[in-house]
Amino acid sequence: MAHAHRRAALRELLRAADLDATLVTDLVNVRYLTGFTGSNAAVVVHAGDSENDETRTRLVTDGRYTTQSAEQVPELPRVIERACAVAGVKAAVGDGVRRLGFESAQVTVDAHTGLLEVASESGGACDLVRAPDLVQSLRVVKDEEELAALRRACAAADAALADLVAAGGIRAGRTEREVSDDLERRMREHGADGPSFETIVAAGANSAIPHHRPTDAVLRTGDFVKMDFGALCDGYHSDMTRTMVLGEPADWQRELYDLVAASQAAGRAALGVDVELARVDASSRDVIKAAGRGAEFCHGLGHGVGLQIHEAPALAATAVGRLAAGMTVTVEPGVYLAGRGGVRIEDTLVVRSNGAELLTLTDRELLVL
Repeated sequence: MAHAHRRAALRELLRAADLDATLVTDLVNVRYLTGFTGSNAAVVVHAGDSENDETRTRLVTDGRYTTQSAEQVPELPRVIERACAVAGVKAAVGDGVRRLGFESAQVTVDAHTGLLEVASESGGACDLVRAPDLVQSLRVVKDEEELAALRRACAAADAALADLVAAGGIRAGRTEREVSDDLERRMREHGADGPSFETIVAAGANSAIPHHRPTDAVLRTGDFVKMDFGALCDGYHSDMTRTMVLGEPADWQRELYDLVAASQAAGRAALGVDVELARVDASSRDVIKAAGRGAEFCHGLGHGVGLQIHEAPALAATAVGRLAAGMTVTVEPGVYLAGRGGVRIEDTLVVRSNGAELLTLTDRELLVL
C-alpha cells in the first residue's frame, strides 16, 4: 500500500505541474514508487489515474524480469520491452498524453533525441516536459515503512560495532582492511543485506583523511581509529561514524575529540521542523570556528539518507530550504589535523516536531581500547 500512496502523491504533483503523465527512469525512483528492484525499468504514472484505477499507470521492464516484476508489482499493468524509456513514451502516446514529464537530470542528450522521435510519431501532439525532481521531492520525507527499514539498518550497524569491540576486533596489530572486512561481515550477521558503502577504517595519520579507503596500514597503540560505516536493509542505508583511540589518549586527542563531540551535539540539538538547513550547519560549525579550527572542518555537516546514501536535503553552509518532519539526515562534523589524526562523529536522525529521533544508538563518548 505504501507504493500506491506514493504514486497517488506523485499524481497530485503532476496535476499541479499541468502534466498528463510522467516517465520515471531513475531506478531508485522506480523502486520508491513500485518496489521493483530490477536493473532495467521505467514507470509511466498518469495524473488522471487513482489508487483504485491504475490501468494506464504501468511498469515497463524487459523479459529477464517477467516473473520478478509480476511478484513485486502485481497491482500495475506491465509492458515487457527492452528499451524501457522508449516503450514508456509509446505507451503514453497511445493513451493520448499531451504533456509528458521526464527526469531530465537522468536522461542523456542522445536518449532524449530518441524519446523525441517517438513522441513526434503522434504528429507532434505529445510534448516532453522537463520534470527532474518530482519524485525526489516526495522521497525527502520518509513514510513509516521507510523509517522502519532505516531503523533496521541502523540497528544492524550498531550491533555489528558492539560485537566487533566486544570481540577485541579493533586492536593494535590488525590492519585497516581486516577491521573493515570484519565489521562488514558482522553487519550481515545482524540482518544487513550488505554495507551501505565501502566501510572507512582510518588509523593514525590516515584518520585525518575524511574519506580514506582501508589499506594494509597496521593499527598501532596511540592511534585514533575513525570508522565510517553503515548497513543496507531492504534498500535503505544507515550511516554512522565513531572515532576511538587505542591506548590512553594524549591530551591533544581528548581536546580534539571533545571539540567535535560538542559540535555534533550542537548540530543534533539544532534539528527541528522549519529550521533552515544552513542554520543547522552553522550551529555545529560555529563551535569549531570558535576554537580556531574552522579551516579543519572541510565538508558539510550532513546529508539526507534513505534509498541512497547521499540524498536531499543537504546540511551545509550553502544549503537552501528548511527541515520538515520525517526528513532523515546525518549530523557529522569533523576536524582533521593533517599528518596527525582526525575525529568525526556521525549519527542518523529523523526530524520530528519536538526535535529529532536518534536512529544510531552507539554511545558517543570517546572509546578507549
